[in-house]
Amino acid sequence: MTKHEISRRTMLRGLGVTMAVPWMESTRVWGDVAKSAKKASEAPTRMAILFAGCGFHKNEWWAKGQGKDMQLGKVLTPLNDFREKMVFIRGLYNKEALKGNIHSSQTGNLLSGAPLASGGRIQSGTSVDQYVAQHIGHQTKVPSLVLGCEKSNPGVHKNYSLLYSSHISWSRPNSPTPLEVYPALAFDRLFKNKAQVGDRSVLDAVLGDAKDLRRNISRLDQQKLDEYLNSVREVEQRIESAGKRGQLQGWRPTLTKPNMQRPKNGYPQDIVEHMRLMSDILVLAFQTDTTRICTLKLNNDHGTLRFPHIGVDYMIHHLLSHTDNADWLKVNQFFLEQMAYIARRLNGIQEGERTLLDNTMLMLCSSMLTGQHNANQLPVVMLGGGGGRIKGGQNLDYTGKPDRQMSRLFLSMMNKMEVRPKIFGDADKPLREV
Repeated sequence: MTKHEISRRTMLRGLGVTMAVPWMESTRVWGDVAKSAKKASEAPTRMAILFAGCGFHKNEWWAKGQGKDMQLGKVLTPLNDFREKMVFIRGLYNKEALKGNIHSSQTGNLLSGAPLASGGRIQSGTSVDQYVAQHIGHQTKVPSLVLGCEKSNPGVHKNYSLLYSSHISWSRPNSPTPLEVYPALAFDRLFKNKAQVGDRSVLDAVLGDAKDLRRNISRLDQQKLDEYLNSVREVEQRIESAGKRGQLQGWRPTLTKPNMQRPKNGYPQDIVEHMRLMSDILVLAFQTDTTRICTLKLNNDHGTLRFPHIGVDYMIHHLLSHTDNADWLKVNQFFLEQMAYIARRLNGIQEGERTLLDNTMLMLCSSMLTGQHNANQLPVVMLGGGGGRIKGGQNLDYTGKPDRQMSRLFLSMMNKMEVRPKIFGDADKPLREV
């Protein structure tokens, strides 16, 4: 798809607003087939990478068996419903991450496999999401979304910049991709053409176009359009409600200055709602093909989040990761619940014969297996079919095998996105099983 083809896509437009339309069976909406064609085009493949810092409970990150009979450790139980669409991977590692044996040195190159500079200097490598975005990002309104739930830490820890712990997405070797931690701004980026004064609903702005489109599509597509617009409205209203409560996730700018001050305490005040909003924005972005690439950093690898909603408010995330107690397990499961929520939303959206989850590679990873800085193998779990190119229900173990570079997985994922470098990071061949 070219930039010219993007201009032919079916868009709902209003003053300062451009809203992409989800896949439909009765009309060409994505501009990637002949202009004269009226039938729907095939949905593209999407890639989303979730990150949870500090690894997982050492005794409860495991899988046994295959397919629907696969047994999962307690950390992974939120994903039980998706075992037939799961690829559990053990044993992959990033050789360069073993050099520093500290959080920053294990996170800054997680998605690139590149050597890291120490001494407080910044030098990593272009991450897999941004490599793909640089090749196919021109096909969508937003080349990629880079979302986070905890702000970046600019400090230095044991000779390595903590920017490495704060960013998994890197546009260039010396430049992490700007991280969006405000759901209101992430939402606006999907639909608005620029920052605007006031809180006019994006739906109100495009209502006329939506009514015109509705007259010319099938009954099933009318239902799909209504469900999509309701989803947009719901997210918009939740952001507005958070803003009225003075919470971070409702903060939005004006042309001259913020119309409310950033909260002084708590980042964010409601981590449950914050993560849920970011998850919903990811789904909306994929549903409308506004972008095909997203990273969502649930927390920093050397993170300070607390989790009062599950009774774990006495210790920050990083320190808790060294305990392997019942509270650490509860926090792990909370992170996996975010993945399950996204998967459930994606799986509920039909795109022809497949669901949006079938057309997505949804991966969750961390920069160490456990909170004891064990990076000689990395925790990886994937959900989704990658556009029908990935077999689900697999339990793969590369422990003790040669050529177990994490970057081999990235080569496999890039192939599904029709991006085919000969070498990425320290790998020159993809994983055959993925």
